[in-house]
Amino acid sequence: MGTTPTGTGTSAGTEAGGLPRAVAGGSVRALLMASVRGFALGLLAVTASVVLFVLTVVSISLIPLGIGVFTTPALIGLVRSYSSYRRLLAARWTGMELPASYRPFPHDLRKGVTGQVERCTVLLKDPATRRDLLWLLVDMTAGAVVALLAAGLILEGLFGLLLGAWLWKPITAVEDPYWFTFVPVGGWGTALIAALVGCGYLAAGLKFGPALLRVHFLLVGTVLSPDRQQQLEQRIDRLTETRHDALDSSAAELRRIERDLHDGAQARLVAMGMHLGTIEALVEKDPAQAKELIAMARESSAEALTELRDLVRGIHPPVLAERGLGDAVKALALRLPVASEVDVELPGRMEAPVESAAYFAVSEALTNVVKHAGAGRIWVDISYAEGSLRIAVTDDGRGGAVVGGGSGLSGVERRLGTFDGVLAVSSPAGGPTMVTMEIPCALS
Repeated sequence: MGTTPTGTGTSAGTEAGGLPRAVAGGSVRALLMASVRGFALGLLAVTASVVLFVLTVVSISLIPLGIGVFTTPALIGLVRSYSSYRRLLAARWTGMELPASYRPFPHDLRKGVTGQVERCTVLLKDPATRRDLLWLLVDMTAGAVVALLAAGLILEGLFGLLLGAWLWKPITAVEDPYWFTFVPVGGWGTALIAALVGCGYLAAGLKFGPALLRVHFLLVGTVLSPDRQQQLEQRIDRLTETRHDALDSSAAELRRIERDLHDGAQARLVAMGMHLGTIEALVEKDPAQAKELIAMARESSAEALTELRDLVRGIHPPVLAERGLGDAVKALALRLPVASEVDVELPGRMEAPVESAAYFAVSEALTNVVKHAGAGRIWVDISYAEGSLRIAVTDDGRGGAVVGGGSGLSGVERRLGTFDGVLAVSSPAGGPTMVTMEIPCALS
């Protein structure tokens, strides 16, 4: 009786090489997708990049005539939007992060013609504008060649296969022989050789397509990314901005504490002192009224103590100092009127200033959800990875949250910026909303 050696048979769902057909098919699709994306990038390079470069250069040349003062800012804005879109494609298709480094506009720009001149001047002095224009020039030349090469190899390979099948006949009827690369196609034999060469092109396109796509974005990153000196300048500007924000926040916090003490506990303590003075005068003459005043003084002291505890909790919650960020956020969530779920994965504790900043950032984010989102449930995930504290606050509310315009999220961003933290908001209309915070720090 014959036996089949174990492991030598192939099932219907498995390739001969041992890979599942679904996996192999997915890999081929991914390789083909790289060529399609390269073709799309090449088309963008030879159309949008060329048009934007020509229009922007012409507009800049018209500045001495006055026309360019009005057209240049709008065109540079289009170029920046276009380059931001290409950065997004780089992140989505290859995972490459290409940071933008545009200088912010001054807050005191005037209106009218004078303001337009100032805006144009600020844009032209920004080194990022020159990098964008240089990138357009590189994109329409070397970038287009590299991007189209991936698709060109695939198309040339398919053409070779078609030649080997039947297409050589009508072509050689017009041009005999027809040169396909280095093969003079004039009959079935040379057509089959052309088909083999086409298979080589197809294999090269599939193998090197993702690499060519990455080379294209490396060219993009080389031109668009700021150099070391510019990165240091941006770092200095960022630190200066966050330092001012920290000072402003500290001053505002001190004013709040002073106001709360003056209007709350201090007023109650003064009233309690007046009651005690009256009690001292009435204790022998009118004991009943003195007892009433004693009860009022006791009530005032309890209220003053409660307000002092709330004030201390607002400065630095005791549970945060005693049990850490995770338990403090859980205690915060318990007081919310919305169902909340908190998931904490922290192998240790961070420094007190970082804990405090993270706690109040989460508190502000949760307050925004309760006030504006109309959510039925909130999820908070706190974790630590790769030297950073990561917090995600997600809700199933109406969405539409944005950073800026004096919103609560702007305050969160400023608070995190003091510690080099970043804030990201994903909030499409209709929800859900996810607010992600990340603070670089070390654990003890």
